Amino acid sequence: MSAKVDDSARMIDCDPATVPLEDIDVSQAELYETDAHWAYFERLRREAPVHFCAHSDFGPFWSVTRFEDIIAVDKNHGTFSSEPNILLADQPEDFQLRSFITMDPPQHEVERGAVQDVVAPPNLKALEPIIRERVQHILDDLPTGETIDWVDRVSIELTTQMLATLFDFPFEQRRKLTYWSDIAVATPELTGSHKITEEMRRTELGQCVEAFAALWQQRAGSGAGNDLISMLANTEGTRDMISNPMKFLGTLLLLIVGGNDTTRNSISGGVVALNEFPDQFDKLRANPDLIPNMVSEIIRWQSPVIHMRRTATCDTELGGQKIARGDKVVMWYISGNRDGGVISDADRFIIDRKRARHHVAFGFGIHRCMGNRLAEMQLTIAWEEILKRFARVELAGDPVRLCSNFIHGYSELPVILHPA
Repeated sequence: MSAKVDDSARMIDCDPATVPLEDIDVSQAELYETDAHWAYFERLRREAPVHFCAHSDFGPFWSVTRFEDIIAVDKNHGTFSSEPNILLADQPEDFQLRSFITMDPPQHEVERGAVQDVVAPPNLKALEPIIRERVQHILDDLPTGETIDWVDRVSIELTTQMLATLFDFPFEQRRKLTYWSDIAVATPELTGSHKITEEMRRTELGQCVEAFAALWQQRAGSGAGNDLISMLANTEGTRDMISNPMKFLGTLLLLIVGGNDTTRNSISGGVVALNEFPDQFDKLRANPDLIPNMVSEIIRWQSPVIHMRRTATCDTELGGQKIARGDKVVMWYISGNRDGGVISDADRFIIDRKRARHHVAFGFGIHRCMGNRLAEMQLTIAWEEILKRFARVELAGDPVRLCSNFIHGYSELPVILHPA
């Protein structure tokens, strides 16, 4: 990793309109923590849609910020590889996690194929009543007329219960899954976060491996079950994964983070959006049939995954810029979803937006989010049940945002619920 930039170069202290173009560095996690990134991305889309940052905490990289260019990179895994890493940062040499999201074909298909049935249509249909019952229980347990933390009481609880079901993880220990998800990449070296040190991260993730290794041993050889661990332990291409700790842990964390963060932060992000655009809440209450369309708009507007990185496999060209073999190429999903050249009035939250599903939040190509339908279903059910109970979910203070250049989300969201 390169030397850290001088404090004077931190972007949150600068005027986005006057920073020299070559000095713009959108990898700084503080931008997302303070919600100060939007103007920088707007400028990059306008002036340098394929932009080279020579100096950052994470080394040099190319930023791809327009919608169509992001799709072009995401769909071309031959030129823009997911190996060795999909984070902007490089992994420590002595702790390199592997999973199918950091693989190209053919191994990608083998390992993704082992678990994708967990979100196949028949399984989603079976999960729907379970999700609805849990949402109802969570919402019925909430007090009205007093301040609560929506993130803790609703967003985390719903997604963590779902994760425990997908893994068939001990339900009373489900908050361990949330914790492991939160610390998976929450170090200064990986995402600019200061939640945990690298030494602590390794120690805590060691406990994650131990817990899941015990479940694996119980389920291996017992026939394929419907949970993720049984699928991995009993599929020919992945049944030996446990003998490779870095691949085993990497796969676990991919499934935990992927099955948790998008939904969790979209549930919270929807509350923020409807408070920023109260006319849309009025529109929603007048026409609850808009919920499925609104869910897609929430995911676009929130963009829970900020970026994905690729590595150029050869010298190539993109947007008139010459990219060298081995260069980091970063797709900023959060910018593509605000590209006014493709999405009209992109900064506004519009629940009846036409073609609301035309966004890049789930990615494209072979790495398109495996659980996108499950995420949409959870959000749809959540808002159906919210509307039955509450006339408004009112912000009671400022959101506390994550300090991360990878996950766009909230650690706290104070709200007051008003009964329907």
